[in-house]
Amino acid sequence: MSNIKTERISDALIEQISYIVANEVKNGNIKFVTITDVKVSSDLSYAKVYFTVLDESKIDLTTKALKEASGFIRHELRDRVDIRQIPELEFVYDESIKNAKKIEDIIDKLHEDEEM
Repeated sequence: MSNIKTERISDALIEQISYIVANEVKNGNIKFVTITDVKVSSDLSYAKVYFTVLDESKIDLTTKALKEASGFIRHELRDRVDIRQIPELEFVYDESIKNAKKIEDIIDKLHEDEEM
C-alpha cells in the first residue's frame, strides 16, 4: 500500500479517535487524553495509537481504560473512516514530549553554566 494512503488513513484515525475519546467514551479515567500519532501497518490490520495525558501519575490507569474502550472505539470508527477493515488498536503512551522536556532542561542548564 502506498505511503501516502497509510498517512491519510493515519490522519483520519487521529482525528476520529480524538473525537470519540473526548466526546463519546464514558470512562472517567479517560480525561485530558491527547492522541498524538497513529502508526498503521502496511496491511491496515494493526494500528499503534500514541497518546499523552495531562496528569502523568495516571498513565497506567489511562492506558488500561483506553485498552478496555478499544472495542467501542473500533466499532465507532467503522462508520466514520472509509476503509474496509478497521485495524486492531494498541494504545501506547507517547514518551516524546517527556523526552523533549528533558532535552530542553539540559540545554537550559548548559546555558546557565555558560553565563556563570
